[in-house]
Amino acid sequence: MESKRKIRLGQVVSNKMDKTVVVAVETPKRHPLYKKTIRRVVKYKAHDEKNKCQVGDKVRIVETRPLSRDKRWRVAEIITKAEVVEISPEEITQGEVAEVKPEKKAKEEVAEVKPEEKAKAEVAEVKPEKKTEEEEKG
Repeated sequence: MESKRKIRLGQVVSNKMDKTVVVAVETPKRHPLYKKTIRRVVKYKAHDEKNKCQVGDKVRIVETRPLSRDKRWRVAEIITKAEVVEISPEEITQGEVAEVKPEKKAKEEVAEVKPEEKAKAEVAEVKPEKKTEEEEKG
C-alpha cells in the first residue's frame, strides 16, 4: 500500500534553528489566461533530527504530524550537499588584496566629487537670484 503522505523536493534556505530547517519548494504553474509559467516558491519548516542539513542542500521532505506550531514536515533525505568554499587567510595573496582596494578608492572619489558639484551648482543658482532682486529694486 502506498503512503498517503505528501513528498516535496526543495532547497534548504536556513538552518539557524535547532533541529529545524527552512526549505524553499518551487512549483511551476501555468497562468490560466496568459499561459505564462509562474514560479511559486513556498517555504516549509521541516524537522532535521540530526542537524545535518546545511544551507544550499537539496532535500526531500515528507509530510508528518504537527511537531510544533509551524512544523508539519520532516527531512526524509539529503539528495545533494551544497559545496562550501572556504578560504583561509593564508591563501589570500597581497596581489588579490591590492586589486580590491583601488576599486574602493575610485568609488570614494566619485562620491566626493558629487557634493562639490552640487555646491558649485547651488552657488551659481544663488548669484543670479540676487542680481534679479537688485535689478527690481533699482
